[in-house]
Amino acid sequence: MPMDSPSTLSSPPNAAAPGIALKVQIVVIGAGQAGLSAAYHLKRLGLTPHKGFVVLDQSPGPGGTWQDRWPSLTLSTVNRIHDLPGMSFSEVIGTDSSEARASVAVPEYFAAYEKRFELPVYRPVAVKVVCDRHDHFRVETDRIQVSARGLINATGTWESPYVPDVPGAGRFKGRQLHTKDYRTAQEFSGRHVIVVGAGISAIQLLDEVSRVTTTTWVTRREPEFRDGAFDEKVGRAAVAIVEDRVRRGLPPASVVSVTGIPVTPAITAMHARGVLTRRPMFSEITEDGVRWPDGTALRADVILWCTGAAPSITWHHSCCASLEEASS
Repeated sequence: MPMDSPSTLSSPPNAAAPGIALKVQIVVIGAGQAGLSAAYHLKRLGLTPHKGFVVLDQSPGPGGTWQDRWPSLTLSTVNRIHDLPGMSFSEVIGTDSSEARASVAVPEYFAAYEKRFELPVYRPVAVKVVCDRHDHFRVETDRIQVSARGLINATGTWESPYVPDVPGAGRFKGRQLHTKDYRTAQEFSGRHVIVVGAGISAIQLLDEVSRVTTTTWVTRREPEFRDGAFDEKVGRAAVAIVEDRVRRGLPPASVVSVTGIPVTPAITAMHARGVLTRRPMFSEITEDGVRWPDGTALRADVILWCTGAAPSITWHHSCCASLEEASS
């Protein structure tokens, strides 16, 4: 099928009608924070939406993976990492919405952002294969095809939860789940839950679960608590640390390693309840719990892994022959 000029497309971008073929300068894969930020800057650099660049998003609507966050996650616990360049969050949601559900408020903000800057987001489109054709990339999806001179992968990490490889995990008779799978604390009532992780998510879920049942908190290293609000100055300092590592060719460290854990009233209350008595990482998982290197064992019904995620590259990268070469 010949490549159509994006400017001649009669369908709206969100329709992503099957069979469409696009030819652009840059294709962005993912319409979460990173994808929308990239699209904003591409437009500022002078690239024309649709003809110069497009954004492919597998979700049916705006919001990225924020749409999948657990119901009790509020704006007060997300360290402002939802902010996008060029339009403040408060312009859309308001400054008195700290207890609003993140899974609702952030998608609303992203939708307004896409509309204001007229970003060419095509959805729902799932990228399957990226072919390197030497002078351009051919992006094959479940609905359309895109030819581009450059590619920005902005698929984030939420879809690829990380769980450390601990001996004995396969024989545990209880339940194991990741932050990504968490919905409500009530489902753990009456069970002993081990919460693993030292990040913001681990702290929040530990707080919720400990209100309905008994818990044990386990971390690989000592948690780093920080006094003071997570304001713009602190946020910029955290971004600078991440940027420095990336520019030196190093992988970004965990979010909490650069932001710390802010001491909020909830944290203070957890200390008072004895919930934040931390234990080091166990070395083995048994049929009915966990065991530490010194032989100490603990019975448990649930292990909740709040251990982050890995880069989520859901598409296959290959060096493909052109259609003409393949048919010759």
